[in-house]
Amino acid sequence: MKLSNFIIVLLVGISFAMFGGCQEISEELADIDPEGVDTLRITMIAKSSDNPVFTTAKKGALQAAEELSEKYSMLHVEVDWETPATEDANRQVEIIRKAVRENADAIIVSCSDRDSLTSAINAAVDAGVEVMTFDSDAPESKRFTFYGPDDEKMGEMLADKLAELTEGKGKIAILGGNQDAPNLKKRINGIQNALADYPDMDNVGTYYHPENEVDAIALMDSVHKMYPDLIGWAMVGSWPLFGDKLMDIIEPGKIKIVAIDALPVQLKYVEQNYVQLLLGQPTFRWGKISVETIVEKLHEKEEVKEIIRLKPIPVSIENLGGWSRQLRAWGYTDIPEKYLVM
Repeated sequence: MKLSNFIIVLLVGISFAMFGGCQEISEELADIDPEGVDTLRITMIAKSSDNPVFTTAKKGALQAAEELSEKYSMLHVEVDWETPATEDANRQVEIIRKAVRENADAIIVSCSDRDSLTSAINAAVDAGVEVMTFDSDAPESKRFTFYGPDDEKMGEMLADKLAELTEGKGKIAILGGNQDAPNLKKRINGIQNALADYPDMDNVGTYYHPENEVDAIALMDSVHKMYPDLIGWAMVGSWPLFGDKLMDIIEPGKIKIVAIDALPVQLKYVEQNYVQLLLGQPTFRWGKISVETIVEKLHEKEEVKEIIRLKPIPVSIENLGGWSRQLRAWGYTDIPEKYLVM
């Protein structure tokens, strides 16, 4: 081989070796954060993972973590979703303690029970872990902020709308969900306070149940049998609307229903007049705003308000299309096309 050809072959071989070596090094470093990157570990604890409103909050939190990690070159945000399958305040307490042991930087929690969660939150804060609440608060705890609605006002809105639908007369009932949940207690108080302005409306009772579709519908069915002349329901949550089964026990429009939450699976009840009003909460933003707030406080060192209000949006047949398009903009994919073009 001529010397010139030998040199060319040698240089090509060196180049391949160098490229291969660089590629191997790049692959080894791909999963290693650059020096100086701040990793912010957030544990998020909702009430129950089988409730669709909280699975959408999870989506919002994960999206915010991804966006903020891309926005800040020296910040990596991780969200650890740790939520009981069904409501269990004791399990939430255990998860908070676990997050502290595992050196979480912050905790976001929706409280199933105010008293037991207050002590757990205080212990976490005393251990150096920042805590914020969403949806359901522990106002006497050391949490630094709460993100959620004014629950008493939401209850008042339900009562006023139900009074309008029933002309302020007749027997109605309240569907209450978990009787220990702080946010639901406030909503029920709001309903009861507002009903005082409608003396011809007879509230036959507040009915509590495990927060799932089957138990909620079974309870409603038993109440209907006790009070066949019942004309309305005020629901502080939309648990009976998580599937189609409620349509088997009531007729459209016969019993007036107002409820809180307006997820895609529940919109058919409005379209078909089983439900006349849903108070929609942007549950996707429960997660998104909460994670953004944690980053503002811990990474940007900004002052955060003690209460960050979420405003509910009344959803009826008149604005069903607009609300459906908003849900799609938040990333929901299970919205019937007919609603999107309304």
